[in-house]
Amino acid sequence: MPGTSTSAELADLLEAEWSATRAGEPVVRRHLGTDPLPADAWTLAATGRFMPEGERTPAQRDALALAADLTAELTDADAVLLAVPLYNFGVSQHFKTWVDLIMAGAGPAADGLLKDKPTALVTVRGGGYGPGTPREGWDHSTPYLRRILGDLWQADLTVIERELTLAGVNPAMEHLKDQAAQRRTEARDAARPTGRTLAAK
Repeated sequence: MPGTSTSAELADLLEAEWSATRAGEPVVRRHLGTDPLPADAWTLAATGRFMPEGERTPAQRDALALAADLTAELTDADAVLLAVPLYNFGVSQHFKTWVDLIMAGAGPAADGLLKDKPTALVTVRGGGYGPGTPREGWDHSTPYLRRILGDLWQADLTVIERELTLAGVNPAMEHLKDQAAQRRTEARDAARPTGRTLAAK
């Protein structure tokens, strides 16, 4: 639920600091979980790109227009904030659709799409995935996000991570509550200055 989202909590802190520094400047929000993009839009946009405009179906034209709008929304921003939790060891289908549509909208220009643009990634994980944990190596989201945002799109990327968010919810993780509280404090302490830093760039 958005009202209890641990990633949204951190993103809200970061955004508040950004807005305090950039008072009066607009903030464009897109919530892919509650307002998802059409699941078939990427296929339609990707196939439509390689067809002459006059041969595209109405659905392909609509998908390409959506891809272009999403790409422009991203490239026109002064700074970018993404809150992306770990879902079943990877990114959600909604976020993946968003990435794929932007790749279709940008085409060859996707390489360097966010070159040097101040970008913050907030990511949270219910369990522990660090070295020595039983689930070490099971986080297939954060490396993917770093590859897309940092390596491919070449953003000036800051990553804020929080783990153990299910401690206190999952009885099997009750013994990790103190560690979880510390992780939350560390993540909150990182979010605030990151918001100010993004606003200053």
